[in-house]
Amino acid sequence: MQGCLNDKLSMLVDFYELTMSNGYLDSGMGDKIAYFDMFFRKNPDNGGFAIFSGLENVIDYLENLKFSSDDIIFLRKKNLFSDDFIDYLTNFKFSCDVWAVPEGTPIFPNEPIITVRGPIIQAQIIETVLLLNINHQSLIATKANRIVRAAKGRSVMEFGARRAQGYSGALLGARASYIGGCSSTSCTLAEIEYGIPCVGTMAHSWVQCFDSELEAFKQYARIYPGECILLIDTYDTLKSGIKNAIKVFKEEIIPKGFRPKGVRIDSGDISYLSVVVRNILDKEGFYDCKIFASNALDEYVIRDMIIQGTKVDVFGVGENLITSSSSPVFGGVYKLCALEENGEIIPKIKISENVSKITTPCFKELWRLYDKESGKSMADVITLYDETIDDTKPYEIFDPQYTWKRKTIKNFVAKKIKKQIFKSGRKCYKSPDINDIRGYCERQVEMLWDEVKRFENPHSYYVDLSEKLWIEKRKVFSKNHI
Repeated sequence: MQGCLNDKLSMLVDFYELTMSNGYLDSGMGDKIAYFDMFFRKNPDNGGFAIFSGLENVIDYLENLKFSSDDIIFLRKKNLFSDDFIDYLTNFKFSCDVWAVPEGTPIFPNEPIITVRGPIIQAQIIETVLLLNINHQSLIATKANRIVRAAKGRSVMEFGARRAQGYSGALLGARASYIGGCSSTSCTLAEIEYGIPCVGTMAHSWVQCFDSELEAFKQYARIYPGECILLIDTYDTLKSGIKNAIKVFKEEIIPKGFRPKGVRIDSGDISYLSVVVRNILDKEGFYDCKIFASNALDEYVIRDMIIQGTKVDVFGVGENLITSSSSPVFGGVYKLCALEENGEIIPKIKISENVSKITTPCFKELWRLYDKESGKSMADVITLYDETIDDTKPYEIFDPQYTWKRKTIKNFVAKKIKKQIFKSGRKCYKSPDINDIRGYCERQVEMLWDEVKRFENPHSYYVDLSEKLWIEKRKVFSKNHI
């Protein structure tokens, strides 16, 4: 399906990318080599980090990027573009170099998570699709990871397809949720496309369609004896729902040699109800029957439920996950950081009265420093592309804005965390399986200190510039600041 979508993505651009590209070509800059960085400025939900997701969809887009005859006809009719530019797009062949952090990596504001180097027209045209993929999926993966961490080892099912922002929001949101740590999805297409386990039970309409709740439960149990999860809150969870479920388990499930899989509660005080239902199930000998819960859950509700002693085993989370409703925008941006002139890299900067919008120029590398003893991530350092961090001796880091705030790192391992994805337009990266991405994400999050993972007032993870890069930024700033 993704390949079919890509047939139409060539024109999913902000129109200014086309007008600028036409201008570059007509100004004799069509072959100018440019460097662009993607980064973001603020963690969703005021959290301590985000999860990088969406790279595989970007790769798929870049591998299939071309302009169809219909695209060319449309552009000609605009009467804005030169014949040379139309010819350029007609014969378009992606030839950029691309570096990115692996999917599932915890990422932090203002560090270059994707770098694109290549002809400025190509690097400019891919901006919109690159941003929308990474912004959307990183947002949902981050929210999923927060919810999964709140669940403290209990499974979280993504149940949001019907509340997603469109078809791709449902499908790619399910993908990002799985990378972030969800165990399964309600979206059947997500299993077809990505191999994510799809699950489901019943809706209240099933129960309402029968003459009685008991008959509804019996019929479902007869059809699905080995996968029987009964929704017990259609009428009254304690007065009828759990009682009828127990009766059906004994009469329809056990005699056939199966065990009941679970009951689901979708309304009421779920924490309280789950405790009572657990006691009833255990008293009847159904210790292995799980309690599923849904109903506008998020990380805060789940956290409070666990503090209150809930007996819920599995959480189904929908709208608050698939839309990241509490923080629905991932502010990733794509900015020019350098140009090449006669083989020399010339740094470029964007200056603003808003300090947070001043960019960091130059072709850069991103390093992560790990503590040798604990294995925990200590800091990230952005350096010039040809710098090396020598982890055999102490290394001083400092805050790029408040330079007096300094710390010497010892006994650490320094690793570059970006990988080259494309070289001269050809993919040179082995894409991992989605389960490997999910496992990698889990391990990388585990390497963060608990203080960084707090929901409220998390510790600010260090993302610093090397001294050489800091000096270069100051130099470029001074040169361009009027």
